[in-house]
Amino acid sequence: MVDEMSPVPFYIQLADLLAKQIESGKLKPRQPLPSESTLQQEYGVARGTVRAAVRLLRERGMVVTFTGRGTFVAEKP
Repeated sequence: MVDEMSPVPFYIQLADLLAKQIESGKLKPRQPLPSESTLQQEYGVARGTVRAAVRLLRERGMVVTFTGRGTFVAEKP
């Protein structure tokens, strides 16, 4: 869960939580990320927060998004 008392913005906390799942192998390469609505419900955050977190993961090269298909865990280099 995101820490409401933390000075770190929610989207960064969420991106870091998802990054840990990717690094630990819970989310594997080529596996789709959970849907926006699933992440909203699971972490108790707004849709914009989920989108910002996914954007940050894309910038970090951890996920790739395909229009009309979804967002997937990136292959490890």
